Amino acid sequence: MDQPVSPSRPQAPALTQREIRTIIVGIMLALLLAALDQTIIATALPTIGRELGDLEHLPWVVTVYLLAATAVTPLYGKFSDSHGRRITLLIGIVVFILGSIACALAPTMLVLILARGVQGLGGGGLIALSQTIVADLVSPRERGRYQVYFASVFMTSSLLGPVLGGFFAEHLHWSVIFWINLPLGLIALLITFHTLKKLPRFDRPHKLDLLGALLLVSATVSLLLALSWGGLRFPWASFPILGLVAASLVLWCLFALRMRFAPEPLIPAGVLHNPVVRTGTLAACFGMGTYIGLTIYLPVYFEAVRGISASSSGLALIPLMAGTVVGATLSGRAMVKVTHYKRLPMVGLAIAIAATAILAFFGDSLSFPGIEVILAVISIGLGTLLPVSTVAIQNAVAPHELGTATGTANFFRSLGGAFIVAIFGAIVLSGTGFGGATSFESLAGVAAQSGVDLAGVFSHVFMAAVVGFALAFVFLLAMEERPLRGGAVKAAGAAIAD
Repeated sequence: MDQPVSPSRPQAPALTQREIRTIIVGIMLALLLAALDQTIIATALPTIGRELGDLEHLPWVVTVYLLAATAVTPLYGKFSDSHGRRITLLIGIVVFILGSIACALAPTMLVLILARGVQGLGGGGLIALSQTIVADLVSPRERGRYQVYFASVFMTSSLLGPVLGGFFAEHLHWSVIFWINLPLGLIALLITFHTLKKLPRFDRPHKLDLLGALLLVSATVSLLLALSWGGLRFPWASFPILGLVAASLVLWCLFALRMRFAPEPLIPAGVLHNPVVRTGTLAACFGMGTYIGLTIYLPVYFEAVRGISASSSGLALIPLMAGTVVGATLSGRAMVKVTHYKRLPMVGLAIAIAATAILAFFGDSLSFPGIEVILAVISIGLGTLLPVSTVAIQNAVAPHELGTATGTANFFRSLGGAFIVAIFGAIVLSGTGFGGATSFESLAGVAAQSGVDLAGVFSHVFMAAVVGFALAFVFLLAMEERPLRGGAVKAAGAAIAD
């Protein structure tokens, strides 16, 4: 059983370094499931669209996962605050495994999209809970040194994911990218079941706002459908598109009312009123959301514009995936030693903005190695933001709110990813209209016949990425730089007093 700790008398976890490392290993395996799923599917998407005969709805394979994960992330946070991290993480792993099986067996694009939604219901809690468990174990100032453990997970998934996804799709079958989750998930389940028994709990009863989650998903789906169908299936000014936008607006208003008047809303107003949580969350939302959008559409760019294979596009994506781990590791270690921990990610984001602008304006004239260097620079710059935003948010709340605050931050990161993937998809689909293309490989030929500048379409995608990174920079600049708390007992007491 998890060890409950009264929120009124915060205590440091009475765990040895060996016990902490054992717990870290358990959550690293759970984290690997979610991290690998994000990287392995990107290079397989063009093959999935071709084999299932549906390119138009292909972005929803990613979007519906992000939507489901977005909706349940705050629920996972609150549930873990009430019932313990261990049982909550086990639930997430089981649901993720079931969703992976359904994805692997999907015979049509519609079934795959629905199965990805189930997978997202499980995956939504894995990353947030992993971050929250580390916050339970060590103080904010000590937390940076543990970034190396998480960096190793993301480095592994970043290096292997794109290559495995392209290789499986080209030489085996795309369903293997989901079957691989079964052995990983079962191992994570077994290890997590045992290692997290000693994890302390800061019990605080919560009610799950299921109505708020339903309103949020409905509002988001309506808007994403408008972005996906506008200019392709229906004109932007048509009744269906305007109706979807209007429905989304009404649902967002109802969600705002629910947040204001619900006894315990999906997103607590008290957490969002914290200026560090608010600005740090928005910085991560635009930064990580833009990054997710690039990881999904760069393989399409490589295959349709640059004319390389699925396996090669996986290799080409490695600099973008691996660079974030390098940046996050540098930033996480720096937080342990420096007082002004915002400076490194501000410089990193500024460099990422400049590099993305080069890709947008001069992508046509860049050699392939030049593009790879640009992608590495972008990802290293963005990576410096990730640990700073997470630790700063956790540093600003009480121990019994760690799950809720971390879940809220990941909620907006997923929501940002869903929106930006949809926006990038709207730019690509509206700009090309497919013109009868049956695969992304044939899209370049069809675009040439119809006079569409496919490279120019992607330059608009890269400009949209510049805007996303710029917004992340603005919100990071606005985030208050509070001193990081030291020892665990002192940290808990300071958080209560905040």
